[in-house]
Amino acid sequence: MYCAPMSSLRVVVWGENVHEQRHPKVAAVYPRGMHEAIAEAIREGAPEASVETATLQEPEHGLSAERLARTDVLTWWGHMAHGEVADAVVDRIQQRVLEGMGLIVLHSGHYAKIFRRLLGTTASLQWREAGERERLWVCNPGHPIAAGLGPYFELPQEEMYGEPFVIPTPDEQVFLSWFEGGEVFRSGCTWRRGNGKIFYFRPGHETYPTYHDANVRRVLANAARWAAPQGRWTDVHLSPNAKTHPEPIRGAAGG
Repeated sequence: MYCAPMSSLRVVVWGENVHEQRHPKVAAVYPRGMHEAIAEAIREGAPEASVETATLQEPEHGLSAERLARTDVLTWWGHMAHGEVADAVVDRIQQRVLEGMGLIVLHSGHYAKIFRRLLGTTASLQWREAGERERLWVCNPGHPIAAGLGPYFELPQEEMYGEPFVIPTPDEQVFLSWFEGGEVFRSGCTWRRGNGKIFYFRPGHETYPTYHDANVRRVLANAARWAAPQGRWTDVHLSPNAKTHPEPIRGAAGG
């Protein structure tokens, strides 16, 4: 059984933490790791949140069943090592999202096992690493994730992602990106799966200081608040005429 917290928002920022270890250029931009930069953004923008980090290299990738059971929102950045993420960990993340945990998938996390499983598509796209200017248009200015932003904001250098983006039609479209080469991309999309909210946010190539940008950091904090569980989830049938399944669901907290 899972109950949403009454006050503090509990966030775990997950980072693959491979580029930072292998490439000096990335380490120079994110000397404490990309996950720490993302965590700092959420701490600053959502001071009510309790924010921790986890990485691929930790036992169970830092995402034990016990830790996920007390997590309200999980953010995910991965790129080089999607295949190294254990299926058992993916199973338990999926279960927690269905129960109500929020999931924020960033940049190249579109190819993460958990994102593709929850969406049911390949999540493939077009890309070009050319350090181009990216303009992110706010499609839905009334959306909580866009709170405090103007009509658009720009990043001077980013990797290009272009359509077609093989995803299910988003429940909500928050941002649309334009690049100097002329491509456009659905760069801020939301879905619901079970009781959980999912947000995909495109910017965040490892060699650019995207997660130091004030507007990007605002989006990350806004998204963490938006993705927080709402209400109460239970796997117990409340009807006196119904029976509870005799075995716990595979991957469920405590199972």
